[in-house]
Amino acid sequence: MSEESKPSGPDLTKGVSPTEFKDGKLLGHVGEEDVLLVQAGSEVFAIEPACSHYHGPLAEGLVVGDTIRCPWHHACFSLRTGEATRPPALNALAVWEVARDQDRILVQRKREMPKPSTSHRAAAAPEKFVIVIVGGGAAGFTAAETLRREGFAGATTMLSNDGAMPVDRPNLSKDYLAGSAPEDWLPLRPEDYYRDAGIDLRLNTNVSAIDPKARSLMLGNGDKMPFDRLLLATGAEPAKLQIPGAGQPHVHTLRSVADSRAIIKAAGSAKRALVIGASFIGLEVAASLRARKLEVHVVAPEERPMERVLGPEMGDFVRALHEENGVNFHLKDTVERIDGHRATLKSGGVIEADLVVIGIGVKPRLALAEQAGLATDRGVSVNEYLETSAPGIFAAGDIARWPDPHSRQNIRVEHWVVAERQGQTAARNMLGRQERFDAVPFFWSQHYDVPINYVGHAESFDDIAVDGSISGKDCLLKYRSGGRVLAVASIYRDLDNLKAELDMERSRA
Repeated sequence: MSEESKPSGPDLTKGVSPTEFKDGKLLGHVGEEDVLLVQAGSEVFAIEPACSHYHGPLAEGLVVGDTIRCPWHHACFSLRTGEATRPPALNALAVWEVARDQDRILVQRKREMPKPSTSHRAAAAPEKFVIVIVGGGAAGFTAAETLRREGFAGATTMLSNDGAMPVDRPNLSKDYLAGSAPEDWLPLRPEDYYRDAGIDLRLNTNVSAIDPKARSLMLGNGDKMPFDRLLLATGAEPAKLQIPGAGQPHVHTLRSVADSRAIIKAAGSAKRALVIGASFIGLEVAASLRARKLEVHVVAPEERPMERVLGPEMGDFVRALHEENGVNFHLKDTVERIDGHRATLKSGGVIEADLVVIGIGVKPRLALAEQAGLATDRGVSVNEYLETSAPGIFAAGDIARWPDPHSRQNIRVEHWVVAERQGQTAARNMLGRQERFDAVPFFWSQHYDVPINYVGHAESFDDIAVDGSISGKDCLLKYRSGGRVLAVASIYRDLDNLKAELDMERSRA
C-alpha cells in the first residue's frame, strides 16, 4: 500500500501502554483500519476515529462521560456502542472490543454495528398511533428517523412541499454551491431508506389547513388526513426584496436544492455576480461564487458584515477575509431597483451583474399554525417539551420559539443543528417521553478556509472578551450581558468551543 494510505500509529492488536496516551487518547490501527483509543474514567474504549458527519478528527474532540464530541460541528457518539446520539451526525461509528493484559491494552475484534431502526426502550405510543410530520427539512427528517430508532412501529408520514428528499441544507451554500461536493452527497438518506423504515415520505405535497380538535389536516388536493400526534416543522422561507426588478429570472434566493442548482447553472455562463445582503448565507454564497471564479459584489446596509451577531472586530475580520479573496463590498448601501442586469444603488452607484442572489434573511412559515389557532409569538410558541398550545401538536426547527434555560428567554433560532436536535426531542415526546429540550444552540459558518463556530445564543450583549488573535485566525470570543456569558464564537479553537458548550450545559438555570 502507498505511504499516504498506511494506517496510523501503533498496531493495537499487539498492545499499547497507558503511558502512550496523550490527553486520554491514542490513535492506532487494527489491520488496515484506523482506531482511536479513548480513556473515559477507568475504562478504555476503541472507536472509529472520524466523525460520520464531515469526518472531523475525534482525537481532537471532547470526552464527556462515556461519549465523545466532534470538534468540528459538535456531533456526539456513544463510546460503548458507536451510536450517533446527537446531530449533525446520523450514522453510527464502528467500535472494537478492548482487553487488558497486565499493563497492556489490546484491541481485538470489531463489534457488530447497532441497528439504526431499533431502540433499547420500547415505544410508549401504541402501534396504532398515526404520527404526521409536516416538513421535509432538518427537524422533520430527524423526527421521523428518531421515531423508528425509538422503536415506534406505527404509521409515520412526512409531508414535504419540496420536490427533493431531505438534504444536508448547509451544503447548498457551501461545498455543493462552490463545486467541491457532488450532488449525491446532499441526501440525508437514500430513497430506499424511507421504504425500508416504513416512513411514508410524500414530496411536492402541500398542507392547506389543520383542525386541532378533529385531529386532522387538509392537503392541498382536498384530501383529509387524520393524526394522533402532529409535528409542525415547516421551516422558513427567504425574505423577499420588495424592489422593482426583483422577480427577474436571473435574480435568485437560496433555500432548496432547486435554488442551488439554478444558481450553479447561472454561474456557468455568468461573469459578475451581485449578492444582496451580508448575512451568513449571503457571504457563504459570495465565497462559493468566488470559488467558481466569478467577480462578486456584496451590497448591504450594515457598516460591517455580521456585526449584530459577531461584534465589530469579528465583522471587520470577515470583511477583510472576503476582500482578500476578491469580494467587493458596498456597505451602508442598498439596491433600489434592478433594470435588466443593471442594479441601481441608493447611493447612486450602479452594478452590472448577470447573476443576482438575494440573502437578506428568512422568515418562519407560520401560516398553518396561525390558521389552526395555535399560540404564536414571532414563531410558534412551545413549552419545554416542544408542545404547542394545542395538546398533541408539536413544533420544531426554524418556526419554534421555546424557553431556553441558559439565556432565560423564549428564543427562536434558525440553525441546522438546533432543528435536528429539536426533531429528536419532539419525536420522543410524541411517544410520551416528557423530555425537556435544553440543548445549547450551535451553528457553524465556513468562509474559504476559515470556520467560525458559535455556541449559545445572545440576542444582545454589552461586552465581548477576546482571547487570542482574530486577525491571526486563532481566537475565542465570549459574548456577555451583565457579566454572564451567553455565547461563544471561535476560529480554530474547536476544543475550547466544545468546553464552552459543556460549561453552558452545566450552568443552566
